[in-house]
Formats: sequence, C-alpha cells, structure tokens
Amino acid sequence: MNFTDYKFCGEVLKKYGFDGGLSEESYEKFAIYAEFLVEYNKKVNLTAITEPDEIFVKHFLDSIFLLKYVEIPNSSSIIDVGTGAGFPSVPLKIVRPDIKITLLDSLNKRVDFLRQLCERLDIDAEFVHARAEEVGQNADYRERFDFACARAVSAMNILSEFCIPLVRVGGSFIALKGHSEDIYASENSVKILGGEIENLYEYSLAGSKKLVCVKKISHTPPKYPRNSGQIKKKPL
Repeated sequence: MNFTDYKFCGEVLKKYGFDGGLSEESYEKFAIYAEFLVEYNKKVNLTAITEPDEIFVKHFLDSIFLLKYVEIPNSSSIIDVGTGAGFPSVPLKIVRPDIKITLLDSLNKRVDFLRQLCERLDIDAEFVHARAEEVGQNADYRERFDFACARAVSAMNILSEFCIPLVRVGGSFIALKGHSEDIYASENSVKILGGEIENLYEYSLAGSKKLVCVKKISHTPPKYPRNSGQIKKKPL
C-alpha cells in the first residue's frame, strides 16, 4: 500500500463497519497527513508507526472509531488532551469538518508540528501549548468544552483529573484505552470530579481496545485539577 491507495483504505473501513466509506477529499487529507507525519518524524519523534497501512489502521482508524460509539452533535467543541501527533482529534476533524477542535500538548515541538499539519490540511484548530492541569484551572478553558478526549497510557483516575475539569456540565470525557486496565477502579475518582462512567465499549482493532464515555453531571470542585506533583503522588 502507498499513502494514496484509497481502495485499500475503503476496504479496511468496510471491514470495521464504516460501510459508507469516506469522501475523496478525506482520503486525500489522510494521505497528506501520513506523508507529513513520516517526514516530520525523521527530526521529531512523534510515532513509532511509520508503515502506511499501520498508520491508517492504528492511528487514523483508531481515532475515528469512536464515532461508532459516541454521538457527537453538529458543531461540537472538542479538546484533545495530550494530543501528540493529533490523535484522535485531527482525524475526527477530517471526517467531521463541522466540529471545533482544540489541540493541547505540553511539548512545543509537537504543537509546531500540529500547526504546520493543519495548515497543510487546510483545517481550523486552536493550539494550546501548556500542561493539562494548568489549562484546567484557566477560566478561558475550564468547563468550556462539549467533549474532552484523550488517547493516553495514563491510568484512568489520573487521566480523569486532567480531562474532566475541561468539560461543561452535560458534556462528556472520552478515553481511548488499552484492554488491560480495570476502568471501574477509577469510578470514585470520576465521581469526585463531577463525572459518571456512562458507557464502556470493548472492541478489537489491531489489538483489544476499550473506549470509555464519562458523562459530566456536576461542576468539578475548584481544587481540581491539582498540580502534577500532587496528582502523581496522591492520585484520586
């Protein structure tokens, strides 16, 4: 496969239940994305995955897979916490141009990549170079978003303290997780932060995965998120 093998991409999408496929424009943007990711990765370590078919499945499809399980209303705002190379929010934006994305990462070199990427893709995004716990205490971002999402290895209780404070009451935090973690072990920490585990989906996509939907049912207490040292030393 090469980066413009749209037939292959379409067959993979159908295999995993995306029967409608994507528009030609979306396929073209994914090709640009993949090529630029591999090129940029030679100077800045963004991903260990560089084969075209693996990029499409393990990064792009893995990102948009949440649309199978989560209803995202038109023009929803999404903050991607610790977005790295833009997953999952940039692939979501390619498929759903109506959504508004905010890309949050603590490393400026990643934010620089994302700015250049979005310019090449001709998509609008807000870029925030900061730590999640700082942004969560910033009135410009706190409880502002319809959705927060994260595709991260941090334990669910730690990830929840980074993400739930950013979600408005009535919105949702979506976590893309590996198969091994006991998600319900974080149920109490989620509750403390104003959330409730609404749904847990398990599926197979280049390995076993979990998608966690947390509904924001009440305001997050002002003390959260704490600073990173406190979060790591004494997780909820």
